[in-house]
Formats: sequence, structure tokens, C-alpha cells
Amino acid sequence: MTQHPRLMSPLTLRDHTLRNRIVFGAHTANMSDQGMPGPRFGKYLLERALGGAAMIVAEPVPVHRTGVLTRGNFLHSDDAVIPAFRRITDEVKAAGSVIIQQLYHVGAHGDSDLSFAPHWSPSGGPSYHDSDGSHAMTEAEIEELLAAHVAAAVRAKASGFQGVEVWSAYHSLLDQFWTPWSNKRTDRWGGTLENRTRFSRELIERVRRACGEGFIVGLAVSYSTSYDVTLGAEALCEILDLHDRTGHVDYVTVGSGSYLEFEAIIPPFTHAEKLTTPLTAQLKALLRTAKVTSEAGVRTPENGEAIIASGEADLVSIVRGQIADPQLARKVAEGRAEDVRGCISCNQMCWGRRSRDYWISCLINPSAGREFEWGGDRFSPATVAKDVLVVGAGPAGLEAARVAAERGHRVEIVEALPVVGGQFRLAGMQPRRGQILDLMGWYERQFETLGVRLRLNTFLDEDEIAAHGAGVVVLATGSLPEETGFQRWVPSEARLPGIDAGGVWSPEAVLRREARLGDAVVVYDEGGNWRGVGTAWALAEQGKKVVIVTPDPFVGKEIARTAADGPARRRMGALGVRMLAEHCLVRWHGNGVTVRSFLTGKEETIAAAGLVMATTNVAFDPFPEGFEGKVTHRIGDCAAPRLAAYAFHEGRKIGMAI
Repeated sequence: MTQHPRLMSPLTLRDHTLRNRIVFGAHTANMSDQGMPGPRFGKYLLERALGGAAMIVAEPVPVHRTGVLTRGNFLHSDDAVIPAFRRITDEVKAAGSVIIQQLYHVGAHGDSDLSFAPHWSPSGGPSYHDSDGSHAMTEAEIEELLAAHVAAAVRAKASGFQGVEVWSAYHSLLDQFWTPWSNKRTDRWGGTLENRTRFSRELIERVRRACGEGFIVGLAVSYSTSYDVTLGAEALCEILDLHDRTGHVDYVTVGSGSYLEFEAIIPPFTHAEKLTTPLTAQLKALLRTAKVTSEAGVRTPENGEAIIASGEADLVSIVRGQIADPQLARKVAEGRAEDVRGCISCNQMCWGRRSRDYWISCLINPSAGREFEWGGDRFSPATVAKDVLVVGAGPAGLEAARVAAERGHRVEIVEALPVVGGQFRLAGMQPRRGQILDLMGWYERQFETLGVRLRLNTFLDEDEIAAHGAGVVVLATGSLPEETGFQRWVPSEARLPGIDAGGVWSPEAVLRREARLGDAVVVYDEGGNWRGVGTAWALAEQGKKVVIVTPDPFVGKEIARTAADGPARRRMGALGVRMLAEHCLVRWHGNGVTVRSFLTGKEETIAAAGLVMATTNVAFDPFPEGFEGKVTHRIGDCAAPRLAAYAFHEGRKIGMAI
């Protein structure tokens, strides 16, 4: 029996009954194949339908040639997509989910590299996606875009979608019409509230006429408080009340952020949870017809139950939570919420891949985007049950052990440390990253359920592994910090001059509280990721005087793809951290370090009691190539030191292959 009765209660939209209140909301999965929906996208959605999601809002489709934003967008204005979408919608509906298609146009915020077209907007103005300006539409062009939206809705209905979600979030086209800052028109499309909402009201009315009374029509908006030029809660309530009075809008989804506040659109762990409830609670009390969906930072079933129970919304959109665990809704319905693999809000493989124009995946669920190849996050029993020894309980080892056990193998996992997680667990000790520690607890619970034997404080040498009864050995022994102080961008120096003076530490030693650093610390961050940035942030939170030095053009370069670099720099700035970009280390003196600017060649010596070197690790693999009579696999950092995503990926693959 579920412990989340309100979240699991049904709700009706038009002629459709949703089996619960959990929505898998619209997001750009970027999975099209030459603009066509194919198996990668179809099985990605189907997996969440099989997992119990009540309503799925499929990837936003541009309605017009001037609205193309990503390489992976589906074809606009082309009926060729209809049979391909129909195959997807038929499967999703058969699995019990209502399926909607989001329609969008970004207005001024286009990307010329992808559209090769002017960005059409109400009044011109710059794009916040690229550095180009936009084209102020004529009245004829406004009519063209209205017709394009209606044609897209009709195409969606023909494709088997049960409704459309009209996109007006993030200061997109409709939002640009609504907002006086971006709508300077003096004709019937600008000025008064009636005129500024004319485009959206006309659009929705035409969609309703074209698609019928049984067709669901939703409206997506966003809530952002960072800039006073964007619409505040009072203005949005007034606008949405006006649309609600038409009776044509069935639900309103409220997200966060905008193209002016990009980091809040897909809020990383640096942000709070349940970001939009201040507005959704107001809308819930105001709107007469439209249901209200809370989105952004609704990460867990507990979040969802609290929102519905408190009357702050009618529905919750849990996107990354269902990317991380496609079975989230089903587990909650079955009273197994503790078995949900919680999203860690890292954005590394979802938004992080999308920001590089790849199809999205998930750091902790590598089957995301590979469902059509891997069968989703569900496993077929092994033909023959085998004895498997996994050496090392970092991300690769944990996932390999879990998946092998899911498939019926007899698994033992050994770890030299007293806790599971390896270096990834240490990352969970950085500021605001406790969700990683929650994930480690999830693995331990899964091992108990699956009968995996976990042995901590256990180091096996070569002879002990050779003598072990397992016929399959998976080496996941991880990596160790490089102790020479070698810097990639000073390749002629094999060792950092002065490193033998002592006082030089790794991020791992810092987070394990082994480092004796003193009050002033220099962190050299070569990776531009959380290993260096998170360690510097943690030290600053402890009250230490911190200088972070990086060869990159700015601090946190590699986490920029996750939209968390800005919040991290702001927090470190507030804590007094000095940030030196485009610098290398020249010499460690034992009580300070000399740095050199790549731009000017100027050198400076910074006083410090400790130096932390966040450079590339080296594989820890002290074992022979193989063991007689055993099949041996190497995965994760012991094969090559990399980010955690690739360790989870390799753990999943080997667990399925054994």
C-alpha cells in the first residue's frame, strides 16, 4: 500500500483520467534522427509510461522554421513525423499514460547556428541564446506563426497525442508578447494587457476549435525573480486568470527560471527544491478551470506528496527524478518509495549532454537514452547463474554488483575502506551534495534485498583473488591522485618544483580530513569540475582563506555545461575566495606558491600553508592481466581515470554482459 495517497490519486483532464498526479514533463531529450522520432526517443518515453507516470509531455517541437533551437529538434511543418510519432504514442497509451506534445517557439532567443533563420520576436531585441539580434514581426508574420501553432497541434492530434502544451515559459515567444520589457508594439498586439495577451489567447482558441473539446490544452509558464523586467507572480496571476476564464486551458505548468536566469530552468543541487510552489499555490487558489502543475526541483515522491497534500498544486512534474529512476511512480504506488533511486541534481549527463547538443542520459542511470538497446532499467535473468567477485565499491563496482545480482548471479563485493562509494562518496561531502550520500545508502539497501555479500575493510591481494571461488572477477579498484604535481599545461615539467617540501595534498585527502592545511590554502584546479571547485568551496565554508588557480579561462569551466558554475562562483566569491584564471603553478615553496599568467607571463607568489592539487588521477591496478581459470574484467577508473558517469556506465554494461 502506498504511503503517498494524494500523489497516487487520479485526476481527470477533459475526457482522460490520469492514474496519479505524476507528470513526466516536457524537456529536450535531443533524440531525433534527422528530425524524425525513432526508437531511442520512443523507448525512452515508453520506459517512463511502463514505470507508472500518469502523463507524459513529449519533447517540445518547434512550430516554425524560425524556432529551431537544437540539432535534435523534430521536424517542423512536416507531416512525415506523423506515422513515426504514432508508433510511439500507441505504445505509451497502451502502457497506461496520457501523452501530450509540447509546441514551442523561442522568439528572440534563437540559435542561428541551427535555424539559419532570423529569430522572430514581437519587437526585436537580442537573443539570450546566441549573440544575434531578432526580427520584429509584421502583422502578416504574426498570423503566419499563429497558423503554424495550429497546424502543429493538428499534426500532434493526427500523431496520436491526446493534447498539446503551448509553451510560454522562460521568456519564449508568448512570454515575450506578455512582457512589457520585450513587447514595445503599438498596434493591437502590444500595450494593454488585453493586447499583449491577444497572441496567446487567439492561439489557444484556434487550437481548441481545430482539435475539439476532448483534446487537452495545457499552458507552460515559468517563475523567475532574478530580474525585475520579467513577469512577477502578480502579473502572471493576472495573465493566467485571463486565459483561465476562456475555459480552453486545462492545466498550467509552472517551471522556474528564464533565458535571463538560465541556471534555474534545470536547477542543479546548488538550488533549493520545490522552486515554484510560491506561485502555484496562488494559482491554485485563483484558477477556476485549469489544474496547476508544479515543476522545477520536485525531485522526490516526498516533495510531490507534500505539494499535493498542502494544496499548492494539482499535479507535479518530476522530470530528472524519472530520468534517474523510470520506475519511480510504480514503486511509489506499490509502497516501495525507499527503492526509488533518487536524482542527485548534478545535471551532468542530462542538461550537461544536451548543452553540448548530444542526446541526454543520466549519470546514475546510464540506460537513459539507451532503452531501445538495453531494455531500460529492467534486466533479463542470466542463462547460467555464476559466482562473481567485484573488487572495489566505487561507482563502477557498485553498479556492476547490483546489476549482476539483479540478473541472478551470486555476487560478493569487497572494499578496502570502511564505507562504500570511493571517491564519489567524498564528492558527497562537498557543500550541498548530500544527495550523493543518499545514493550510497540506496545501493546498500539494494544489496540487502538482492543478497549481495558486501565486505568492507577488506583488501584482497593477487593471491587472495586467485584463490577466490568466483569464476568471474570484476576489478573496479579506482584511481589514486598523481603525486608528482604534473600539470597538463606545463608538459615539460614532470614534477612541480618544490613539491618535496611537503604540504601538498589531493582533494581526496582534504575531504577525508587527512590534510593539514593551515588557514591559507591554494587550490590548483586543472579539471574545471567539482573535484577542484567543490573542494575549494568546502575549504572556504570552513573559514579558510582560499585562492583557486586554474589554467582554464574561468573557474568551473567543465561544470558550465551543468549551469552550476555561476552559483558556485557566486558562493565562493561571497566567502572571499580569490579566483585566478589562465594561470599555472611555477613552484611550491612550502609556505607559498608562485603562479604565472598564461596571458602576460607575469609571476606572483601567494602565501599559503597548504597546496591542493586537483589534477588528473592515475589508475590503481596492481593486479596481473588475468587470473587463471577466471574471466577478468576491468571497469571504471582502474581502466582509465574519468568522471563518475563513465564508471556507472561501465558497471551497468558489465553487469548485463556477465
